[in-house]
Amino acid sequence: MSTATAPTPYAPAPGTAPKPSLVRLVTVELRKLVDTRAGFWLLASIAILVVLASASVMIWAPDSAITYDVFMQAAGYPIGFLLPVLAILSVTSEWSQRTGLVTFTMEPRRIRTLLAKLVATVIAAVAAVVVSLALAAVANVLGAAVNGVDTVWNNGASEIFDWTLLQLLGLLLGFAFATLFRISAVAIVVYYAYNLVISGLLSVLAAFQEWFADIQGWVDFSFAQIPLTTHSMDGEAWAQLATSGTIWLLLPLAVGTWLVLRAEVK
Repeated sequence: MSTATAPTPYAPAPGTAPKPSLVRLVTVELRKLVDTRAGFWLLASIAILVVLASASVMIWAPDSAITYDVFMQAAGYPIGFLLPVLAILSVTSEWSQRTGLVTFTMEPRRIRTLLAKLVATVIAAVAAVVVSLALAAVANVLGAAVNGVDTVWNNGASEIFDWTLLQLLGLLLGFAFATLFRISAVAIVVYYAYNLVISGLLSVLAAFQEWFADIQGWVDFSFAQIPLTTHSMDGEAWAQLATSGTIWLLLPLAVGTWLVLRAEVK
């Protein structure tokens, strides 16, 4: 008499396990931004500094400056200063904290991990911007009440868009430098050196050399962003922003991405 043999369960071959989706990767990167001490305190510092900046405007600004635009500009300083650092740490932490081996083992396609980091930092930045805009709105109402003046809402959707884009461009520039150097201290120093030193030197050059003043908007990324702060963007300003952004943002990001895809992870 023959004995029936139970079918052997199918076991997938090694290496055929489904890879995590991009949404899953973005979720993981968002959690990393909040779970780490550096990420948590950077986000907390942004909120605290926005409150302090708003309080400073309420206390020391003249009555004519108690407007939503002024509170937005005050909120922009801590955001513009700290958000790029958050973007830098999201990339460089894989090398500085030696977590890259685990990260790139779970998802060997590094381009997807890098894209997830970029999306996660943009989401975190947008969330920080929304919170800051809300805090600025509250400060505007309180400031008007404390100083006994009418509440002035002098920024519409276009001005808010310009202001938000300005913050995101700074974040993306920090992200690009992080992919280039992959060392936190170096990327942060280069980012602030660009904003504080290189941009200043280019402005000095434009002040004394007429030929450079004529082309400054096309090659100086910081100068090309000035119309965003004054809400005076037009066709030429957008073209200058795109051209200078290609030089200082897209090109470093492309080279940095190429380096990340080939860098040794220990």
